[in-house]
Amino acid sequence: MSYFDLQVNGYAGVDFCSADLTVEQVRTACEAMRSDGMDQILATMITDTVDALSAKLKNWGKIRESDDLIAEMVAGFHVEGPFISSREGYVGAHPASAVSPATVDDAKQLLDAGGGLVRLITLAPENDEGAKTTKFLSESGVTVSAGHCDPDLETLERAIDAGLSMITHLGNGCPVDLPRHENFVQRVLSLQGQLWVGFIIDGFHVPWFALRNYIDLVGKEKVIATTDAILASGLGPGTYELSGAPVKVDEQGVARRPGSLNLAGSTVRAHEVAANLREHLGFTAGEVDQVFSRNPRVALGLR
Repeated sequence: MSYFDLQVNGYAGVDFCSADLTVEQVRTACEAMRSDGMDQILATMITDTVDALSAKLKNWGKIRESDDLIAEMVAGFHVEGPFISSREGYVGAHPASAVSPATVDDAKQLLDAGGGLVRLITLAPENDEGAKTTKFLSESGVTVSAGHCDPDLETLERAIDAGLSMITHLGNGCPVDLPRHENFVQRVLSLQGQLWVGFIIDGFHVPWFALRNYIDLVGKEKVIATTDAILASGLGPGTYELSGAPVKVDEQGVARRPGSLNLAGSTVRAHEVAANLREHLGFTAGEVDQVFSRNPRVALGLR
């Protein structure tokens, strides 16, 4: 069985957010992912300035054109930020100093830099005035996802009307403690059936019992499984980097910024996600294929 992961920040010691990424590094990561059963991914870059992200996207385009395996495996790019929330907790492991309001001009710059390969952008609907950027991106063929955000229900519904169609790693990208009822998770669940909903399947980002509850509510036909992998995937405990800032991985494989309770990506690997779906959530082989291969492709318009 092969998998499609729309959120991979790095793998096997290679940081996909690096400004100095090389063909050799990305090929090493692709070889490791392929050996773990991965078929295709979206290479993911987290929040940076628009100019810095544009430079990274252009470099990624050159890298992808230089190697057949990379071109085969990297179906496109996921830009997670910089149009997210800068509020503590919601910003997660992203640098708050680089967060900026969503504008059509900045979105155009990112799409141009990506050479037609930006497939997915995660933003905060409350950081997109009038949902104008969401509308532009959607009409440009880019899938727009809400993440690292806290829009009220009216703002979220306005974004959906403008073309937002996905939620990035529900249950994460938010403070550890939330109001009991009036929170982003509950707002998303109230719109069940209207959105693709992503989950990190490692048991740490969302406990198994909560994942079961969420998946029952969302429905497997709308669930998207992801690793949210960082460069530490497959390397064990230690201190690493994510987009130039340190990440500490503990003995259980949990990654956090030093001194923070918020998680900083995951170290789970593709075959482990599939095993977790089967063993902890009772998925059949066909259901694993649905949420970790077919659904993400459909959500991105890739058949």
